[in-house]
Amino acid sequence: MLTRIHTHSSQAQLGIGAGITAGAFWGLVFLAPELTPGFTPLQLSAGRYLAYGLVAAVLVARAWPRLKRRLTGADWRGLAWLSLLGNIVYYLFVAQAVQTGGVAMTSIVIGLLPLAITLAGSREQGAVPLRRLLPSLLLGGAGLACISWDQLRTADGSALGLLCAIGALVSWTVYAVVNRRWLARLDGVSGQEWSLLVGVMTGAQALLLAVPAFQPGGPAHTSTEWLQFAGVVTSVGIFCSVVGNALWNYASRALPMALMGQMIVFETVFASLYGFLWEARWPNALEAAALVLLLAGVAFCAAAHRD
Repeated sequence: MLTRIHTHSSQAQLGIGAGITAGAFWGLVFLAPELTPGFTPLQLSAGRYLAYGLVAAVLVARAWPRLKRRLTGADWRGLAWLSLLGNIVYYLFVAQAVQTGGVAMTSIVIGLLPLAITLAGSREQGAVPLRRLLPSLLLGGAGLACISWDQLRTADGSALGLLCAIGALVSWTVYAVVNRRWLARLDGVSGQEWSLLVGVMTGAQALLLAVPAFQPGGPAHTSTEWLQFAGVVTSVGIFCSVVGNALWNYASRALPMALMGQMIVFETVFASLYGFLWEARWPNALEAAALVLLLAGVAFCAAAHRD
């Protein structure tokens, strides 16, 4: 009995560590559009996921014969749906939102993901009662309110950017819930292997995006700009998609959904930190308060699941 409790605790700690690290990688996504000015959201999405697909295909090749025997037609349809919703559609929305509404506004809206997924997770069988999660939700909401008040009061505002950010929020919330349920019923397929299969499927879908994204007659770019674009999308594809998604799938299997949802807070936290580094400044009082409140929300959520 003591061994089972210790094992469960160790698994949860590893899951939390994986969720935090995934957030650190995913936070880089918000810088990519800033690093590649002049390139369209469609080009960013196609480039990132072509790189993801190529790397994933190489890494999964050895296990491919075994996985092909284990996966059913329903599994492949699930992979296609998850790839489209959680990768292609989500990143198209994010890139458009960043370019038209800015990093701050986009990260604020995406920062609602922990609340959305935690609420969805509170309805799972055996989940921690919502009343015990309320302090965590209130702290997270207060943190997001601080960021919103500070960043949006002077923003120009973009209806298109806001709508795209909301679209990204909805698409990834659905992806996180459905992906977790799919992982729970898979047998003989690890979270990393599932992530790589999603990458292969996403890469195949990105081939369809590449045709309109890179058609002749578009805006001209120098060879240096193309090299920078290739470096950025390849780095994002490897670190954010291959590594980040594998870590997230591990956390999805190790943690309850309500606690797993709180791990997405670290995407917002790290995106904000990277933004401060990019802008070469310290966070102001409201921004610092927001980060502290967001982290406190995660701590309260973890404590609720430990009791």
